[in-house]
Amino acid sequence: MNSIFVGNLPFSVREQDLRQAFERFGRVASVRIMTDPSTSQCRGFAFVSMPSLDDADEAIRHMSGASLGGRQLTVNASQNDNRGPRQGGAAGGSSKERAKALDLFERIRGE
Repeated sequence: MNSIFVGNLPFSVREQDLRQAFERFGRVASVRIMTDPSTSQCRGFAFVSMPSLDDADEAIRHMSGASLGGRQLTVNASQNDNRGPRQGGAAGGSSKERAKALDLFERIRGE
C-alpha cells in the first residue's frame, strides 16, 4: 500500500472530502485524518492510502500545492509507504519520526 502524507488541511476537513479529491487519480484504500485526542479536531494532516504506486505518484504530483478549503496542501509520499524499508515498531514509527512529523505540522500551522 502506498501511503501519502497530506498536510496543511483545514480543520473542518472530512474524510469524504479527502477521499473524493484523491479518487480522481485512482482507487483510495483508506483515509486517516489525524485528530487531537481531547477535542477530536483535525490536527491539520492526514494519510491517504492508495494501492497503485502510479496512482499515488499522480495524486502527489497533482495535489501538492492544490487548494482545499482555502488552504494550499502539502502532499508527499509518507515515509512509511512501500517505497523503502519500513522503520520503527508496530506502534507506527519511532519517536524521531513522530518528532519530525510534529515539527512539520507546527511549521505548516505557523505559516
